[in-house]
Amino acid sequence: MIRVFLLDDHEVVRRGLRDLLQADGDIEVVGESGSAAEATRRIPALRPDVAVLDGRLPDGSGIDVCRDVRSVDPEIKGLILTSYEDDEALFAAIMAGASGYVLKQIKGTDLVDAVRRVAAGQSLLDPAVTQRVLERIRNPKHEPDQLKSLTDQERKILGYVADGLTNRQIAAQMFLAEKTVKNYVSSLLAKLGLERRTQAAVFAVKLTGQPPR
Repeated sequence: MIRVFLLDDHEVVRRGLRDLLQADGDIEVVGESGSAAEATRRIPALRPDVAVLDGRLPDGSGIDVCRDVRSVDPEIKGLILTSYEDDEALFAAIMAGASGYVLKQIKGTDLVDAVRRVAAGQSLLDPAVTQRVLERIRNPKHEPDQLKSLTDQERKILGYVADGLTNRQIAAQMFLAEKTVKNYVSSLLAKLGLERRTQAAVFAVKLTGQPPR
């Protein structure tokens, strides 16, 4: 049974999604919410396999929720469901660690298939787009002054933070002790004038959103 959480500020939409997803019997909707703040609190406690997240909400976005939830529990997969075909939002979704980004115009059967694929660990994001975005964050052509103070190691770790990786996952990627990674994260946050790693991820997203000159 695939456990799913629904986030959308329209009750009618949530009800339709719930009925659609539960029709075949292999998907169970274990929770739902109409606000980003509530979803951020409830999703880690419910531990669904997949969180289907509305792209834009009155109090935030599904992308922010995805980033915050995955920083707590990276096993929870995020599927962004939006009405807007927006390159910058797609980039932000990739940075937040989302497994998929689909438009609400998608056919019902295709959405059910998307949830199953994401639950199975597949990515619905174009690998070429993902790689291009990560290259932009790690090797910016026109970098802000704050980045100039970071060491090469701190820049690499900033890129992994933007990917949504935890300190333990970053440590495994870079063959470092988890405590060492934690110290690097603290150092880069101080240099960037930030307090939390989620702020660093937002900073990274803004960086990738800068148009080439």
